[in-house]
Amino acid sequence: MKIIDTHTHFYDPSRPQGVPWPGTKDSLIYRTVLPEHHREVAAPTGVVGTVVSAASVWLEDNQWVLDLVTPEDPWIVGVTGCIASDADFGANVDRFAANPYYRGIRAGADFVDNTDGRSLERVEKLAEHDLQVDICGTRDSVDAMSDLARQVPKLRWVLNHLGEPSIDGKEPDPAWVDYVQAAAEVPQIFCKVSGLVEYSQIKPAPPELDYYLLVLEVLWDAFGEDRLIYGSNWPVCDLNSDHETVQAIVRSFFEPKGEVALEKYWWKNAKAAYKYVDRGLNA
Repeated sequence: MKIIDTHTHFYDPSRPQGVPWPGTKDSLIYRTVLPEHHREVAAPTGVVGTVVSAASVWLEDNQWVLDLVTPEDPWIVGVTGCIASDADFGANVDRFAANPYYRGIRAGADFVDNTDGRSLERVEKLAEHDLQVDICGTRDSVDAMSDLARQVPKLRWVLNHLGEPSIDGKEPDPAWVDYVQAAAEVPQIFCKVSGLVEYSQIKPAPPELDYYLLVLEVLWDAFGEDRLIYGSNWPVCDLNSDHETVQAIVRSFFEPKGEVALEKYWWKNAKAAYKYVDRGLNA
């Protein structure tokens, strides 16, 4: 069964301008990371392509990642970029959305903050191009996010990194549970099962499913089989574990749900959320 990984980061610190992230202190991941490096670790586990997630807040790095997409290599099926929520937001979305591989943006709470009176305009602009938004850091603004999502039902949202819980093998934080359940009430909000090992309070992260089970069960109960999406968060996952272990943990949770649910988790829900480009073996 094929797998589309919806959360990888590609970057090259050796560029003349360097990178804004990661920093030099993150020696394990401060290295050149390109599609061929991800393929090397991911293809043996069934991955056939990836939706790249923004690693840089620099506007021109949206184009840098898009330039990694080549006709000869079908590994990248989509790009989720980063565009600041400023006065130029709409023009910048128009610019990058002209590329069919540009599938949306990754944003934080500022995206739903209406202090500037333009939050609905931003949402409508993404919907105009049939894009999506990967969203982080909205636990304290879930009502604003949900209201915007309901006003523009065409726009798809994806909570990044499980909604950012603290994972310690015990009952999850009730505030996180409330956040996840509130977000899941909106039908076009998905959740990316990424960041499991990164949000572990034990480092290196335990490899056993039982440690993450209570968190995963909350997500399953809230989003069901149609709105949970696979993402490895590679190479960041290497800080606490490794790619093979990350995939093994979620595989052991989703396989007992049956082949239909597993196929949705591995790639069909990603197709619904990102509308990524089918390319050769990825089709």
